[in-house]
Amino acid sequence: VLLNFLDKIKALQKNPANVRNLCILAHVDHGKTTLADSLVASNGIISSRLAGKLRYLDSREDEQIRGITMKSSAISLHYKDYLINLIDSPGHVDFSSEVSTAVRLCDGAIVIVDAVEGVCPQTQAVLRQAWLENIRPVLVINKIDRLIMELKLTSQEAYTHLQKILEQVNAVTGSLFTSKVLEDRAVKEERAEEDKEEGDIKPAECPGSEQVYDWSAGLEDSDDSQLYFSPDQGNVVFASAIDGWGFSIQQFAQIHSQRMGIRAEVLLKTLWGDFYLNAKAKKIMKGAHAKGKKPLFVQLVLDNIWSLYDAVVTRRDKEKIEKMMMSLGVKVMTRDSRHSDPKVLLSAICSQWLPVSQAVLFMVCDKLPSPLDMTSERIERLMSVGARRFHSLPLQTQELKTAFMQCSSDDTAPVIVFVSKMFMVDAKALPQNKQSEGVSGQMQGLPLKAKPEEEEEKETFVAFARVYSGVVRRGQKVFVMGPKYDPAQGLRMVRIVSACLPPVPHLACCTMDSLYLLMGRELEELEEVPSGNVLGIGGLEECVLKSATLSTSPALPPFIPLNFEATPIVRVAIEPKHPSEMPKLVRGMRLLNQADPCAEVLIQETGEHVLVTAGEVHLQRCLDDLRERFAKIEISASKPIIPFRETVIRPPKVDMVNEDLGKQQKVAVIHQVKESDTLHLDPSGLVTLTTPNRQATVGVRAIPLPEEVTLLLEGSADLIRTLEQAGQAQREGRTLDMSTWTLDALMVLKSRLEVLLQGRKWRNAVDRIWAFGPRRYGPNILLNSVEGYQRPSVWHCLEREKGEKEGGAKAEASAIRDFDNSVVSGFQLATLSGPMCEEPLMGVCFSVERWDMNFPTQRTHLDSVTEKDSNSLDASVSESPGEAVGQQGASGKAGGAGETPSQAEGAMAGASHGRLVDCYGPFSGQLIAAVKEACRHAFQAKPQRLMAAMYTCEIMATAEVLGRVYGVLGKREGRVLQEEMKEGTEMFIIKAVLPVAESFGFADEIRKRTSGLASPQLVFSHWEVISSDPSWVPTTEEEYLHFGEKADSANQALKYMNGVRRRKGLYVEEKIVEHGEKQRTLSKNK
Repeated sequence: VLLNFLDKIKALQKNPANVRNLCILAHVDHGKTTLADSLVASNGIISSRLAGKLRYLDSREDEQIRGITMKSSAISLHYKDYLINLIDSPGHVDFSSEVSTAVRLCDGAIVIVDAVEGVCPQTQAVLRQAWLENIRPVLVINKIDRLIMELKLTSQEAYTHLQKILEQVNAVTGSLFTSKVLEDRAVKEERAEEDKEEGDIKPAECPGSEQVYDWSAGLEDSDDSQLYFSPDQGNVVFASAIDGWGFSIQQFAQIHSQRMGIRAEVLLKTLWGDFYLNAKAKKIMKGAHAKGKKPLFVQLVLDNIWSLYDAVVTRRDKEKIEKMMMSLGVKVMTRDSRHSDPKVLLSAICSQWLPVSQAVLFMVCDKLPSPLDMTSERIERLMSVGARRFHSLPLQTQELKTAFMQCSSDDTAPVIVFVSKMFMVDAKALPQNKQSEGVSGQMQGLPLKAKPEEEEEKETFVAFARVYSGVVRRGQKVFVMGPKYDPAQGLRMVRIVSACLPPVPHLACCTMDSLYLLMGRELEELEEVPSGNVLGIGGLEECVLKSATLSTSPALPPFIPLNFEATPIVRVAIEPKHPSEMPKLVRGMRLLNQADPCAEVLIQETGEHVLVTAGEVHLQRCLDDLRERFAKIEISASKPIIPFRETVIRPPKVDMVNEDLGKQQKVAVIHQVKESDTLHLDPSGLVTLTTPNRQATVGVRAIPLPEEVTLLLEGSADLIRTLEQAGQAQREGRTLDMSTWTLDALMVLKSRLEVLLQGRKWRNAVDRIWAFGPRRYGPNILLNSVEGYQRPSVWHCLEREKGEKEGGAKAEASAIRDFDNSVVSGFQLATLSGPMCEEPLMGVCFSVERWDMNFPTQRTHLDSVTEKDSNSLDASVSESPGEAVGQQGASGKAGGAGETPSQAEGAMAGASHGRLVDCYGPFSGQLIAAVKEACRHAFQAKPQRLMAAMYTCEIMATAEVLGRVYGVLGKREGRVLQEEMKEGTEMFIIKAVLPVAESFGFADEIRKRTSGLASPQLVFSHWEVISSDPSWVPTTEEEYLHFGEKADSANQALKYMNGVRRRKGLYVEEKIVEHGEKQRTLSKNK
């Protein structure tokens, strides 16, 4: 039977017009896997009795225990002449990365909505993911039996309720559509502006006509007929997957048209909507709601289902059941009709009368596009990665668009494959090993038996992929395009796929060892797979980490990266129980990193192995996987490492008890910094620090950045990194090719910064930016406010046409530029670990207002060193800033402190050789250390605060448990933003923000306190300043009254800060003994 099934699937694969690639998307627990079971049962892979109980596509043990899907898995089914590649995806927010991997490979999606809960947060998220990938959704409203059995609605009320759910879903798609149309219009207008500037514009397109173009005009022009869900369009199915029934309006239109003698087309249009049947006139009339009549949908559809439930489940009326079965023409086995559970009889009747698999599969084949219908817009989006627009790609690359559109399986067509994730399979589960096991079982020889056991230990990776063009054959060689691969560069160097590739950056070559048909828990081996199909590929683990683009043509650019909704934020440090097993752990973590699309594995500076995951459930799954599958050793994980950021704020106006603060607060903050002979602090917050050898003095002031600027810098990290690379290249005398799009984006970033940094203290600040930090692209700024120091701006790569002017400026500044890099390195070190608890800084601007170098007199004749030398010096300093920082910092602190001025003079006496020694010598290290210390002291001279990572938390709860939900939120420092009641239900949706530090065990606690009636969804949102001052202690009488002698209500920021300091082994200021006057032993003083 299996061979026949496989042959049938192979034959169907060759006709892409009849292939449907689709995934099932929904909120957690809305019935995706149960529906998938019904569809799998329709192909006879599992028994229809077990559909919904078996959860066939949940093949992991922990998925079965928890009852949620944790990974996307695929299965191929056939229906009539169609091949359906079905991918079941998780609904839990922690695993939304798995949804992204599934959506990329599909052309359509089944969106499932629970009839009771309606549109939930994750429903909106998956609709958005489907929208971003340009795939067409159809809707299944599931769990309608809950309206009858749980909510006890009448058929009329249920109809109103279903209408509301449809409106909610359509509102989400409508808002996505509107925003897209408006975006497109903005792009069009930009292009028109550019054309106008170039003088290409026609008189008809004058600005006057542009004014008339109001925002709705774009919406009216665009076609949204396919966009909305409506039963009369045939893209909605009403179902109860657990009871095995589902229907679309077409089925009932067919049934009733014969009975009533009304044409099926008329019934199709009137079955859903405000129509009723006038029995006397035998006509369908409009206005059922106004006249208080039953709508057709209630009368002809819902009433039948309600009466069936009433007879079978509620009353168990045998006579009525017999009559119904007669009229429906349904035959039921005797054991079903006599079963003690009425649901068994119900699903036996329903699965024959209205089988859910037939309704869903018919809708899928009818409404969802085949691989041939791929839109050109989607192809262009896939191919224009990062900074490049489709039209700026090489011509050969643009020609590949036709290969996508034709989806051809000719031998001449280029092979294009996208791998969306790698998943691990036991070697013994692979089809080629199953046969060998059977043979070795028959031969009872002992030496033969030992071999499969060794192989058992092995686990291999299979790539989850889709063919977009050409035929993939076993053993075929293909290129693997890395995410930064540039087709223009590749085309110049490569022509054919060969083993000996010239060294093209980001391009590798590999062989597809084996091809598999994905059948849920099973894999079946294939020789070739034609275009438009989903498949598994073996033998790519060496070349592909998580996802990749494969092709036989070097002209293909890498596809745009998958967009993940959840950001990994929860970190734990991992170590083996027995230190000798460290190599196994390292290997296991490498495998985990490859197998999980969202998990990240890092080794920190401290040498700890850190695992970063999206949430608690995800973390638990990763740790279980490490223990049982990847490392197979005992491991111990630390408590979650919660990231914080440090920042400064403007001096607050009121204190902790809302009393008005005078100037004394400012002075008090300033005096916290201890002055010394080399460190001076003036009342305005300017810190002046002299290096130990008294040869340089640095003056630094810390200024808080506006919140909008911090957010902008954080969001533009990639752009700033590109800018830094361009600056680096320019200093080294190279040129970095940047696309026009990147240059435009940098110009936009610069202009936005100029708009946001307004006011007297930020005058010309954007042009004076010296560096960003930490790691040269973070959300902190180093400003050059040194009088008379005109260093080139960080934006100078944007001003290529001003080359000569720059050259002049360079010559002028070159005398000081010797140690420019040391100042930047000191700033980078200061921003990487702040003074409060060694966490990175965020939203701080350090303005260098003074930088004096007083070298001894012998130095004067060195200034005649040629310009060329000094430039080459700068280049060499900036070549390896990372290494320089570490070594120089160390040498500066060690050697610089005890050095006398006369020794320094000796080092510099002599010609240009002396200067070289000095540029890399102890003085550079001293300057780095001085800048770092100055930045830290300047930071402490301002009111300092911690920033905590925050989750947005969406909770659905019934009215009776609202109080308990608020109790849990309040206890964990949560803040409720809004609470609204869901129309047509008794559910409330609460939106709140919650610190990540307080979120561990939050979901479990809420479920326990509310007896499982409320479940939260946590998604990382933003960084937020904790308002309390960590260094605050009560001083005034009022504060003592309010907070008690030792500030009895715990200072939240201090608690977090001490927690981080304790974890890092830093000094924590706390009393170990509280009342040390007298020890009392309880036994004596009774």
